[in-house]
Amino acid sequence: MLAYDIVEDKRRQKIAKLCEAVAERVQDSVFEGYLTPEELQKLDKKVKRIFKKEEDSLRIYRLCSACHDKIQMHGAGKVTPPPGVRIV
Repeated sequence: MLAYDIVEDKRRQKIAKLCEAVAERVQDSVFEGYLTPEELQKLDKKVKRIFKKEEDSLRIYRLCSACHDKIQMHGAGKVTPPPGVRIV
């Protein structure tokens, strides 16, 4: 799970695009995704080039599969399912 609080609009839009490329947006500044350690490291590196650590924040919450199975969802929306096999 990724969540951010970015002060400036231009930086926020850039970081949102980076997050949208690897995860599903579930709220305005919250994303759910299944990233490999390499993908997470790559995202972290890109984000750090854009955001200002004195003003902005990005939080990355790693959930184990047992924790993911216990997510409670209320209201509209759904928990992002794990990636599966897609037959084309």
